[in-house]
Amino acid sequence: MSIGANMASVYDPGQVEGKWYDYWKQGNFFVPSGDLSQPHFSIVMPPPNVTGQLHLGHALDNTIQDILTRWRRMQGYNTLWLPGTDHAGIATQARVEESLAAEGISKYDLGREGFLERVWEWKRLYGDRITQQLSLLGSSCDWSRERFTMDEGCSRAVREVFVRLYEKGLIYRGDYIINWCPRCLTAISDIEVEHADSDGHLWHIKYPLQDSDQFVIVATTRPETMLGDTGVAVHPEDERYRPLVGQQVVLPLVGRIIPIFADPYVDREFGTGAVKVTPAHDPNDFEMGLRHDLELVNVMSPDAHMNENAGPYAGLDRYEARRQVVKDLEAGGYLLQVEDHQHALGHCQRCDTIVEPMVSLQWFVKMKPLAQPAIEKVVNGEIQFIPERFTRVYTNWMENIRDWCISRQLWWGHRIPVWYCQECGEIICSRQDPVACPSCASSQLVQDEDVLDTWFSSALWPFSTLGWPDDSDDMRHFYPTSVLVTGRDIIFFWVARMIFSGIEHTGQVPFRQVNIHGLILDALGRKMSKSLGNGVDPLEVIEKYGADTLRFSMITGVTPGNDIRFQWDKVENTRNFANKIWNAARFVLMNLEDYSPVEVGRDELSLADRWIYGRLQLKIAEITSLLADYELGEAARRIYDFIWDEFCDWYIELAKPRLFSPSQPRDRVVVQTVLHAVLMEIVKLLHPFMPFITEEIYQNLPGHGPTIMLEAWPQADPDRIDTDAIEQMQLLMAAIRAIRNIRADFNLSHGTAIKVIVAAPESGVADLFRANGGYVQDLARVGELAIVDRLEEAPRQAVSALLPFAEFYVPLEGIIDIHKEVGRLEKELRNIDQEIAKTEAKLNNPGFLAKAPPEVVEKERARAEEAGQRREGLLQRVQILTAE
Repeated sequence: MSIGANMASVYDPGQVEGKWYDYWKQGNFFVPSGDLSQPHFSIVMPPPNVTGQLHLGHALDNTIQDILTRWRRMQGYNTLWLPGTDHAGIATQARVEESLAAEGISKYDLGREGFLERVWEWKRLYGDRITQQLSLLGSSCDWSRERFTMDEGCSRAVREVFVRLYEKGLIYRGDYIINWCPRCLTAISDIEVEHADSDGHLWHIKYPLQDSDQFVIVATTRPETMLGDTGVAVHPEDERYRPLVGQQVVLPLVGRIIPIFADPYVDREFGTGAVKVTPAHDPNDFEMGLRHDLELVNVMSPDAHMNENAGPYAGLDRYEARRQVVKDLEAGGYLLQVEDHQHALGHCQRCDTIVEPMVSLQWFVKMKPLAQPAIEKVVNGEIQFIPERFTRVYTNWMENIRDWCISRQLWWGHRIPVWYCQECGEIICSRQDPVACPSCASSQLVQDEDVLDTWFSSALWPFSTLGWPDDSDDMRHFYPTSVLVTGRDIIFFWVARMIFSGIEHTGQVPFRQVNIHGLILDALGRKMSKSLGNGVDPLEVIEKYGADTLRFSMITGVTPGNDIRFQWDKVENTRNFANKIWNAARFVLMNLEDYSPVEVGRDELSLADRWIYGRLQLKIAEITSLLADYELGEAARRIYDFIWDEFCDWYIELAKPRLFSPSQPRDRVVVQTVLHAVLMEIVKLLHPFMPFITEEIYQNLPGHGPTIMLEAWPQADPDRIDTDAIEQMQLLMAAIRAIRNIRADFNLSHGTAIKVIVAAPESGVADLFRANGGYVQDLARVGELAIVDRLEEAPRQAVSALLPFAEFYVPLEGIIDIHKEVGRLEKELRNIDQEIAKTEAKLNNPGFLAKAPPEVVEKERARAEEAGQRREGLLQRVQILTAE
């Protein structure tokens, strides 16, 4: 049985991928070596939510990481790709609460400890689902080092960081205006709020001056919050209101006396130029309240119903209260005008509920002292964003950063390590759970009920996962990590926080480079969403086409920082590519059954051999350089073109006659050597992108090792680049293409032998075709190849191809029935004239142009242009055949 016969006739990823992934894991090929003297390459996987299921964003992100990891491993780096999952506080708690609700119970029925037991139970049941799915993708991460943000080591790091920041005065507790989600019932950070434009109204309300029949008109988009107003603000340079500054108004419906004051924050052009100030329910009003010492009056409960401070409106939902307040203002003569108004509303990223600004007692991190070093490290180049334009995005945000609200009103998460003494009021922040108050020795201690923002622990991920705060081998060898691969949508959530956390707690940056990729959109450029029904399940793609196909089809569209479109035709094309590689490998291997490695002299190599060797060296250099620049999509395209076009469609076809020539046995040995060498290098180059199919082919190649993962990455050999051979082969290939085009244009079957006359005035070109005419004859199915310096006149009824270096003539007389062929072409012309008329009628129809989408109109124009070009070609062919 030949070597290639061990490979199935059709590539079936389902029979290959699981087998090799198990083999890699069992062989510990994902585990870095213990040799700490090797240069290292390390990546920490952005931890997917433990609640999560693999989506295309995960698939793209982890494909990029895996390509980089496999490439660097082959380059000889001691490589660690460290995986793990995030506890995802809000998302996981919500999922478990939904599960409890289906049983008819709530978290309060279980109590905190009972509820947490149920969450851990849920995590044990479902928590490894996402990591199993990442395995299906081929992720070559070290699963023996897998981490979880709430495992013992990460939890210890979280507590250590909190205590250190608290002791430095960088963590504090205070009343502050925060974003509150009335559905999740917790504070959320600024970057967890998504803003969307909404159609609303602007209500103009009269606020009577105290002891006067005059009034001030204020404009507001939220009349229900006026119940908490404690001031009216105007701009200090607004001449309209300058005489009123220092006076007081009577708050309608409430009767509270509140001051009029001047503040430069006020926009004189908005509304009437006078604004109501509600410090407890608006972040900008809160800041004005601090500046002017205004009272805080909170009129809402955590679930966004009006509270006792709202008087008769207590108990109403905020929107019901709005309707009733407007009704009462109108009845009291206070409502002057209502106008339509579009404004942006903040929505909770988790549940899409409209966020309510509220003043609440929360824990915060002081950001200014932490932000400045983090800005400097990026500006001075110690951390490089790729592409560079994201540096400005990062620094802009960091320069304007607000203090970070880190407390969440949840049960699932890292509980804040602060205790309150019930005897003396002492606040204790401790690395270990205290048993007694250090001030009064009382054991009556109560721990803070809140947990930390999920991003607090995620911010420590690059070092907490490597053993920090201990001085571990992993910390010494793999930190700082080499690169962070992540989407542009979490630069603020995660990237910035990792940078300032790494610098603050380790004294080093957490990574050297940040490779930013875009989002995956549908074929029309839209975000994928349930509402649009345009989502794609990567697991279904893997099941039908295989992981290699999914990986390569995604990566070929990637450029750093830019969104990519998922297109099914790319998936189909990639499957065809996999089949092309498979069939080419089978052909090569079936012809290596009598192969044994031998020395082949340079003088034994044919022109085609020297060409493919040279082109291979150039591709190795190009692809290596592109990978180093994170141009993974372009690297994949270059590999694709080389394999499909140059190796499969050209070199293998050029090699076949020599393989099967019994009169030249040494030629067969030479071709076998070249085929084996080039195929081996090809599967190495392709391996980071398509790991499974390349391992299967590699394991069938003579001379293989334990795994392709441990093979050395190809190195370009300049001595193998024969520029003369490359240029000469380009001329021969151009000639073959031209002759093939003539065959196609004139419907000459593959079995029809044709004569080709080559007129080459340059002696070097003529000599090239005389010495290597066999290539042209074999690949263009040429029976007779006549080479001349020049022709006095073109042969009768011959079609020509005029190339810069030579003219090629194919006499048609006696090969085809001229009369019959002219009739066929004229019939094609009639059909195409009808097609052109139909398309032009559409394009000349004003109704079609007005109603049809732009892309449809453009498609019709392209169709008309293409039909016109085909018509010109047909006319030229008719003229050639009918010429006297």
